[in-house]
Amino acid sequence: MPSAPYDLSISAARATALFASPLQRSDEPSARQVRQAIATAIAAYGVRACAARVAQAYGEQPETALTRMRWALTAAASASGGSPAAPARTPAPDHSTVPCTARAPAPGHSTLPCPARAA
Repeated sequence: MPSAPYDLSISAARATALFASPLQRSDEPSARQVRQAIATAIAAYGVRACAARVAQAYGEQPETALTRMRWALTAAASASGGSPAAPARTPAPDHSTVPCTARAPAPGHSTLPCPARAA
């Protein structure tokens, strides 16, 4: 079965590779070390496998993955001389990402309760 098509920008691919690399923020890596980690991860895994590692991390430890991706975006952009893309905004831990509506659902459809209205 063919993979679903995807389009990663160069900066996103670099950040994804850095995320998948063993390099740690606490190592306080230089730009050269970041570029080397990106190149090594892409050579070892390929861009798709790096993306799969990112997805796995978000599934297993979303809070940790979010922090690491923010660092990876910034570090990869800085190392390549660019500016980091703004990371996607994330809701507060107690916020729902499902929109709440006051109207009743259509017959035969269910809705998720709003957190504030849930009993």
